[in-house]
Amino acid sequence: MPPLRSQVQPGFTVDIVQKQDQPTGKLTRGVVAQLLTRSPSHPHGIKVRLTSGQVGRVQAVITGDGA
Repeated sequence: MPPLRSQVQPGFTVDIVQKQDQPTGKLTRGVVAQLLTRSPSHPHGIKVRLTSGQVGRVQAVITGDGA
C-alpha cells in the first residue's frame, strides 16, 4: 500500500515509479518538490514532482535509517 498524501511532504526523500517505468516497476529516488495529487490517497500512489523535475507516483517514503 503506497503512503497517504498526509505522509508525503515537500523535502521528503521518496521512491517513485515514473509512468514509463510502470510495467517494470523500476523505482527512482529523489526529493519531493511538489505534490500533484489533491485527494488524500490514490491506489497507485500520490503523484509528485521531484526537485529533478521527474514526475511519478510515490511507492515509499525514505526515512533517515534507510527503512
